[in-house]
Amino acid sequence: MQAKDPPRAPWRIIAGVLVLIVIAAAFSVARGHAATAAGCEGGGFTVLGLSGDQTTSVPAANVPATFLVKGKYVEFTVVADSFGITDYTFTGAPNALDMTGGQKTVVFASKTPNHRGLTLTGPVSVESVGESITLSRSGPGLSMKLQANDCAKGGLFQMEPQRADGTATRITHTLADGVFYFDNPNFRAREGDVVPYKDTTVKVAARINFANDVSANFVGRDSPQVATRVLQGCVNTVPAPRNPDGTPNPTGTATVDHCGGQSVWDVASGGRMGGVFGDDAVEVAPPSKACTHQCQAQDRVRGQAVVLGFPFKVPNESRLQPRFPG
Repeated sequence: MQAKDPPRAPWRIIAGVLVLIVIAAAFSVARGHAATAAGCEGGGFTVLGLSGDQTTSVPAANVPATFLVKGKYVEFTVVADSFGITDYTFTGAPNALDMTGGQKTVVFASKTPNHRGLTLTGPVSVESVGESITLSRSGPGLSMKLQANDCAKGGLFQMEPQRADGTATRITHTLADGVFYFDNPNFRAREGDVVPYKDTTVKVAARINFANDVSANFVGRDSPQVATRVLQGCVNTVPAPRNPDGTPNPTGTATVDHCGGQSVWDVASGGRMGGVFGDDAVEVAPPSKACTHQCQAQDRVRGQAVVLGFPFKVPNESRLQPRFPG
């Protein structure tokens, strides 16, 4: 006796199931995209009379000595012949992820590269996509690139020098009034602990952040890639209950050479000097990988790191002094 084939589901049911699967997959992709764009809604920059998605070039004759890069959440002024910047600012525009409490907040008074006599003289290249912008300009023996995101939590900001002689460029970061560097006590309290990171682990190390006394959610840090911080002789003694290996620290203190209002960096040719804000600034993650050619703009963790946060208001004993060297 021959066995009968099992009954087949009507084709309408099969088609219906497939449609549901496709819809679910599409919803999942859309939800993931929305999550990555959180805090950037409506973001996008206007610069040199240009706005919207485009890749173009502005002739050198049409480039003023300084020009404003203006976004919904972030704005800053570019010094055309050096690609240094002044007045990097959060506008305080309404957003669920706003860090400033709706307050217009100037973060950096300036980020100034020392090109040692070289200047940028060519056209300005502009590449704008959504909330992201890349600006670049060249001159004899020198090129510079700026990358920025217009997001309520800052997103990416990076400055990339490239010199024909292959030497480093010294870049000085000067914080705006009311913003200060501090040795983060939340990281000192966990120093030496091993915590999860993506599919591996990472050890908690001391962390220098910057904050202010106005906005409880505002925090950031310098983010170097193939860059070395230059010591300026601002020597501080800060609370440190643990040694770097996690053992108890008998003295309960550590020495940190860092000024309260300024940091100086030697950035390799093709390296990057940037900044990150919000949770990205207070998560436990390894340093950026050494890269000077075709580098990714940012190592994306996407919620796979432990966030230690920071205390608000920052204790006086953790604030770095003096504000400037000398």
